Amino acid sequence: MSEIKCRVEECNYNENDFCKASTIEVMARTKDHIISNTDDTACKTFFPKGK
Repeated sequence: MSEIKCRVEECNYNENDFCKASTIEVMARTKDHIISNTDDTACKTFFPKGK
């Protein structure tokens, strides 16, 4: 599996700035699903620490 960098400290899967989730889902944040920059994407794998 590829190493995925993660800078979201509040995510349960973040270990030393790498995502340790077994699968990762990234989705479009726009209704038309047309992406023009990184702000138009979102990690659906995010799970808050401590929950």
